[in-house]
Amino acid sequence: MAPLDRPEEENLLNALGHPLRREILRAMAVGKPVSPRELSEALRQPLSNVSYHVRELEKLGVIEEIGSRQVRGANQHFYRITEWAREPGQNRLDEIS
Repeated sequence: MAPLDRPEEENLLNALGHPLRREILRAMAVGKPVSPRELSEALRQPLSNVSYHVRELEKLGVIEEIGSRQVRGANQHFYRITEWAREPGQNRLDEIS
C-alpha cells in the first residue's frame, strides 16, 4: 500500500471506518446540500445517530456546513462533501460509490 499523500487522507480513512458514515457519504455523493434530518429519513436511521456521524465527518474535513435555516424554532443545517474529498483524479470517494 502506498503511503498517504496528506494527513487529510488519513482523516478520510477514519471517516470511512464506520458503515453509517459510508452510507451518509453515498447519499451525499449526488452533490445536493442535505441536512441530517433528510439523511435520517432517506437512510431510515435515528436522527441522533446520523447527526453524530455528520458532526464527525465535518470534524474530519470530509463534509462542510454550507448553510442553515430556521425550521419550527430549530436550526436545520445543510452539508456537502468538501472539494478536497471530491478532488478530481484522486478518487478519494470512489471506494464508497
